Amino acid sequence: MPIKWSAVRVSEAMDDVENQLSLAEAFLTEARMKASEARKIPDIPQYISQRLVSLIAEIERIDKTREAIAQVRKSIPEGAIEAEKARIKNGSQNLLI
Repeated sequence: MPIKWSAVRVSEAMDDVENQLSLAEAFLTEARMKASEARKIPDIPQYISQRLVSLIAEIERIDKTREAIAQVRKSIPEGAIEAEKARIKNGSQNLLI
């Protein structure tokens, strides 16, 4: 059964999101390292250390974002991208009923 939305556009959007995450990954890794270093500051109060741990955990959520992208990709019906690409390549036709 054909879908009414563009599986190709959704797939391309996820490619774009992954590309942006790849660009951000180096910055997020550096931010995580700096937050970890901040926890090693001598005599840092525990309440600050706990907030830094929370910050580090938030930065590490990038993995959850990648999982969410994978879930979007899994939600695209099997064969829908290929079928849409074939339809685009061969041109659209109106169905005669």
